[in-house]
Amino acid sequence: MARQRLEIYSDLICPWCYIGKRRLEAAQRLSDDVRTAHIIWHPFQLNPDMPPAGVDRRTYRTEKFGSWEQSLELDAQVVRAGADVGIAFNYSAVQRTPNTFDSHRLIWLAGEHGNQDPVVEALFAAYFVEGRDLSQRSELVEIAAAAGLPRDAAQDLLTGNEGAAEVRAKEQEVRDLGVQGVPFYLVDRRVGFSGAQPPELFVDAFQRAANEREPATAASGDSCSVDPATGKRSC
Repeated sequence: MARQRLEIYSDLICPWCYIGKRRLEAAQRLSDDVRTAHIIWHPFQLNPDMPPAGVDRRTYRTEKFGSWEQSLELDAQVVRAGADVGIAFNYSAVQRTPNTFDSHRLIWLAGEHGNQDPVVEALFAAYFVEGRDLSQRSELVEIAAAAGLPRDAAQDLLTGNEGAAEVRAKEQEVRDLGVQGVPFYLVDRRVGFSGAQPPELFVDAFQRAANEREPATAASGDSCSVDPATGKRSC
């Protein structure tokens, strides 16, 4: 059987995308089909209009959710879910909500070099665990280099426009599919599902794609979404 293909649409500021990554890794331990799949990470900016330098997180979250206390309650929910999959979310260290466009360009470059997953993991951990500012290109170079991406290649990308058109095209592609939230997964372009689903659903999706069956009806898992009417995101 040909190697299956899993395409993942995500954003670096989406905690459920990080949690979904851990649940995918658990699915890989359950199924050889999932373990050997060709995985490709694609961009989905939850805040495409974010200023290049990002914004103060407390100010941003207070405006979005009406109060800082409500933001803290939502963060606590994420922290509990993250602990179940081994992620130590550290929101006290996160001072800014970044613009993630350059991060997605780096992920595209990592795909060209064949090491997307380590770079994606490093970017998630840098933001959610270490509280590093993903709007800062100097930070991005250090994160990518530590994850195995050639430093010169990362530096050259971020000082030019390489990868920008590719990122925009992929974002438009998934929005044309009607996707409004992440994480979103496509198996062999046949079976699609959204949210940080349990490992067993990943395994089932791969089996259904291989057997050319329709996907089972399932509630969407936890995700970060964008309201098409207002442009506001849910987390």
